[in-house]
Amino acid sequence: MSRERLGRRSEIVKGKVLRRVRSEWVATPSEGPARSSPGGAPHLVEPLTWWSPPRLPWGSMVQVHGGPGPCRLLWSLLLPCVYLSLVLSLLLGVLVLGIRAWLQGRRGARGGPDGRPPTVAFFHPYCNGGGGGERVLWCALRALQNRYPGVAFAVYTGDQGVTGEQILEGARQRFNIVLPRPITFVFLRHRALVEAGSYPHFTLLGQSLGSVFLGWEALTSLVPDVYVDSMGYAFTLPLFRYLGACTVASYVHYPTVSTDMLSVVRDRNPRFNNADYISANPVLSAVKVLYYCLFALLYGLVGSCSHLVMVNSTWTLGHILALWRAPDRTSVVYPPCDVRSFLDLPLEEEEQEEEEEEGWEELGQEEGSVEVRGGGGDRKCHSIVSVGQFRPEKDHQLQIRAFQKLLDRKEGAGPGGRESLRLVLIGGCRNQDDEDRVLMLRGLCVELGVADRVEFKLNVPYEELQRELVSATIGLHTMWNEHFGIGVVECMAAGTIILAHRSGGPLLDIVVPYHGSQTGFLADSDDNYATAMETILALPAAERLEMRRNARLSVERFSDHEFESSFLSATEPLMARHQP
Repeated sequence: MSRERLGRRSEIVKGKVLRRVRSEWVATPSEGPARSSPGGAPHLVEPLTWWSPPRLPWGSMVQVHGGPGPCRLLWSLLLPCVYLSLVLSLLLGVLVLGIRAWLQGRRGARGGPDGRPPTVAFFHPYCNGGGGGERVLWCALRALQNRYPGVAFAVYTGDQGVTGEQILEGARQRFNIVLPRPITFVFLRHRALVEAGSYPHFTLLGQSLGSVFLGWEALTSLVPDVYVDSMGYAFTLPLFRYLGACTVASYVHYPTVSTDMLSVVRDRNPRFNNADYISANPVLSAVKVLYYCLFALLYGLVGSCSHLVMVNSTWTLGHILALWRAPDRTSVVYPPCDVRSFLDLPLEEEEQEEEEEEGWEELGQEEGSVEVRGGGGDRKCHSIVSVGQFRPEKDHQLQIRAFQKLLDRKEGAGPGGRESLRLVLIGGCRNQDDEDRVLMLRGLCVELGVADRVEFKLNVPYEELQRELVSATIGLHTMWNEHFGIGVVECMAAGTIILAHRSGGPLLDIVVPYHGSQTGFLADSDDNYATAMETILALPAAERLEMRRNARLSVERFSDHEFESSFLSATEPLMARHQP
């Protein structure tokens, strides 16, 4: 074929076709037989440019410099992406620096560097609540105000329809805590962004991302010098540290995700946070494990931004160290528990009852008119009290099932049998879901035939709670992996024999021996709980009294005073950065 017909410059040289691609010549085999040079090797015409392509085996396809080779194509695609990434990173850096400078200007607008006192702000969107987290908040504020009179304090709250004065009055009524001087409240309008009901699926991720937007609202409303997350919204930490240029600290009540949660999903165990349709499906379980792993990675990254980390128990410490990896900045600060009001109550009544019982037994034996009963605990009605909000993780169903098994074992046991026992479930209902859960529990009592021996007390005043605990024989707790267990501490301080779940804070920190003496019982199944309750009820009154005394002495380390001392010690290096 001639060059004119092909429309390109080509030439046949000894069985080779020279084709010009762009400005270079490349040899490709012709359809005819190959011809060899006198030396026996195919004769190739060198390209007309300075670059000499490598000589390739006969019949192979040749990629030409400048042609569409895979490496060249890949590089041509990646190079614009690299340039674009660099440009976007530069723009993002400029944007962050601009926002940071703007926020610093807002902080400086509150006063001059010498005339403006440093500000410490707590992020607590539910500060008007009555739980243990709120007690931590108010005790921490009281301790800091007493130690640092020249520092201003603020609280970011999402509570609406109340004033700051009403919130402080609620803290006084619920916890008997009065702050030494006023504080500033920053009312946030978008608390719904962190509520679980807003995210029926991927709840952890939704709440965490929502906390970022709520944190931005808080940061733009007030730029503090020290930021303390006291409710576990770790995703707000990098926002305040890198954009607000704040010193950040966190008090962790419960890790948002933990290795225990991963094991539950991986083992396909149905629980309140692992629906039956997921645990029954291996594909969905695998997807959820992947989701938890990715979320745990993000949670660890944002948590590591904290300059200071305080955790409420040994159990929480282990998980936070595994996820946040900041051992040099992490310490255990046990939460404050209202033990003083219980510790002041006497514990002598039961001992006196036993002495009176022995006296009447001796008199009856002499006169032959009194029947002697065995067992130290069968002469009165025994109440078993559970204290905790009616949330799914509290596992009130386990309490009812265990109590039903105990009643079955006591059936036909006479005066010390079924009729001498009652289960009292005391707790608060936050919303309609909690009220529906109480209805379900009442139905379970009817189904198991124990409705006449179970009593529900909802949202009771503190005085009634105190009376029930003081008169109870057993304090019951069934939550798996309770991060700490303030209710467990209060039961022990009130003088009940505690029976708690063999996990979390109760196992590691609370129901532990005191100077080698037992302070309570632990269980992890309905059979174990029933057996433990039967054992407690069979103990002689003097032995129960000794255990109650040991339990009381052991929980003095969880008092308000101990918390304030530990909290101030942990935060002292942080506060020293902002002292003149």
